[in-house]
Amino acid sequence: MTHADRPARDREGALASPGGGRTPAAQPAHRADGGAPSSPGLRYRRGSEVPAAPAGGDALGRPDANGSIAPGSGALPRMLGPTGTHDPDITDILPVVRAVRPPARHQLPTPAGTRIGARPASEAPPAIEAVGLRKLFKDFVAVDDVSLVVPTGSILALLGPNGAGKTTTVNMLCTLLKPDGGHAVVAGHDIGKEAAQVRRSIALTGQFASLDESLTGRENLVLFGRLLGLKKKEAKLRATELLEHFNLVEAADKRVRDYSGGMRRRIDIACGLVTWPSVVFLDEPTTGLDPRSRQDVWSLIETLRDNGVTTLLTTQYLEEADMLADNIVVIDRGRVIAQGTANELKARTGNAYCDVTPEYATELPRLLATLADLLGPDHTQPPGLTVSVPAPDGADTLVEVVRRTADAGIQLADITLRRPSLDEVFLYLTDPNTAGKDAP
Repeated sequence: MTHADRPARDREGALASPGGGRTPAAQPAHRADGGAPSSPGLRYRRGSEVPAAPAGGDALGRPDANGSIAPGSGALPRMLGPTGTHDPDITDILPVVRAVRPPARHQLPTPAGTRIGARPASEAPPAIEAVGLRKLFKDFVAVDDVSLVVPTGSILALLGPNGAGKTTTVNMLCTLLKPDGGHAVVAGHDIGKEAAQVRRSIALTGQFASLDESLTGRENLVLFGRLLGLKKKEAKLRATELLEHFNLVEAADKRVRDYSGGMRRRIDIACGLVTWPSVVFLDEPTTGLDPRSRQDVWSLIETLRDNGVTTLLTTQYLEEADMLADNIVVIDRGRVIAQGTANELKARTGNAYCDVTPEYATELPRLLATLADLLGPDHTQPPGLTVSVPAPDGADTLVEVVRRTADAGIQLADITLRRPSLDEVFLYLTDPNTAGKDAP
């Protein structure tokens, strides 16, 4: 799926905020008594209006011990030699790649004559294609028959809980681990037969920033450029370009040890982009970041896509996958259990939900009793006042809930008809009773 093919909600249903984040676009409102459309997002708030739902729904790069790869030539710090074994001559000099935000919608600085801004042709071969990948650690099957395809210039989110096999899958695709079964092609090269060519074309950030904290941000970038084969003047120029693009000019000459977590991520990912990779792997890039820094990373990832860079990111944050990914692959216990767009995955659970919140906490027991047959015998109320009622009939369920609560004299603070969240989709897909099944 290309950027142009993304749902209208992603292209038109959000506006760029001054800080580079995304804010909901203004939407028309309908009175609650003016007819309730059967659509996700329908909301009734006592004494207010109901917002209507949205209209549409090059040089050799080598991997380091921390799982970081950057394209280029020559030796990389703390990295493997060409044969995939640890090279003592290039160890422990410097680490590699992680993230935060460049100014939104800027083109990445590129070498003269390079055209990155245009979207790739739809007929271009996939940037990543894996078939039946399998990895064992002694008797433990970490990855079992994983297949996936990432179209050129798109973002794919590999979603799953801790220990699901996400990082192991990425390490095989990046040639850090040799598969015990299956095969894959990355950037047009076989990961088994053409590992060096794969490494020329990719960048990888591990789960933890890997930078020389005794150096400044600028010095880290220049060192990376020199290690990757750039001449001194070229490395300095590239460092300046990336510092400007990643909004790190003011911190450029400060030691990395004094950087915030978000700044470390930015300089880390910048190091991986020194030689313009065509495929970027981001292994849980926002783990441990505060909400603002996470939004900054999201902006960066979208900028990479806008510049034609293919991105595969792993995450355990469902909101992140929903916000960024053109396609999502859900992996659990080493196996792919579902894949598709966010909307396609949400459709697998079938029902919408009607969220009901009473005006007063003391009314919650009566509300649960009033809606008991709609909730079903297996309902377990989570913490909080909001009750989520399955709504197979859409707006008709909402109307029924309103009627029952009015008859019972229960005042409502909020009632919302919505589609299932990715959290609910994930729980549905990983539930032993429903795994592998589509809702009727």
